Amino acid sequence: MTPTLMQIDKVPVAEVIVRDRLRPVSEAGVESLIASITEIGVMKDAIHVRKKKDGQLYLMAGGHRLEAARRLNWVHVPAKVWTDVTDDWARMVEIDDNLAGAEMNALDSAVFLATRKAVYERLHPETKRGVAGAVARWDATEPSAVAFVKATAEKFGLKERQVYKIVAAGTALSPRDVAHLRQAPRPVSLKDLTEIAKIGDPVERGDVVLRLSVGNAKSAADARRSLRVEGGLQTPVKSPEDQALLALISAWARAGKAVRRRFIDQEFGEVAPLVADEADARDPALATAIRRGMAAK
Repeated sequence: MTPTLMQIDKVPVAEVIVRDRLRPVSEAGVESLIASITEIGVMKDAIHVRKKKDGQLYLMAGGHRLEAARRLNWVHVPAKVWTDVTDDWARMVEIDDNLAGAEMNALDSAVFLATRKAVYERLHPETKRGVAGAVARWDATEPSAVAFVKATAEKFGLKERQVYKIVAAGTALSPRDVAHLRQAPRPVSLKDLTEIAKIGDPVERGDVVLRLSVGNAKSAADARRSLRVEGGLQTPVKSPEDQALLALISAWARAGKAVRRRFIDQEFGEVAPLVADEADARDPALATAIRRGMAAK
């Protein structure tokens, strides 16, 4: 079955059905479109809809455009109407429309590219290694991965290495994970998603996602560390001051006596007042001697 462009005209806004989208429309995106339409007087790009055999119209691409038309109280919206469309083809239209033209954050990019890989393999079965009852391994040696990454990198102007990382991150996320991460007060980064993708234990992955979603961790790495500390698998992370002290003590211990003398001689003006202040609390006579030495210097 080959998709057919039935008409390029307009369709009633109220008749377009929106269902099972990969991401919700963003308020900022809709407001930006409304401002553009108000300024130039037209909607620059038509939406794409799928007309099924029962005559109903389903949105394939243009969620923000359709929502803008609704808020502007348009009766009709410019549209390209397609027939003889498969579910996979419709999903690919949605994905490519967003990847090519929408403002995408790291989470959206991961979800869309991971989905695109799955759809690509179904549309191009010749690119996938035959594995009875199993999912092909996602790495640089898998034929389907190589074919998809090359095609995707060329289509969207990405480096192949970027595509591998983004897809690996998106593939590791369940729909529930994605829903939680969309609620995170701090937008998750590709680094966060890559860290999540490394987690093999689904319970740990869910805990990390939950902590990010409610703002209890600054990053996925921080969330993993806090979980290990709470589980007694890792000692608490020390403050920057504690870490600096440990580094200084370690360096002093490694230095020989001659190096220590050179250090004291070079940094005497900095070190002596600190030592004298401490000596006041321990031995006033020692403090007096130190201050005499400071005066002599």
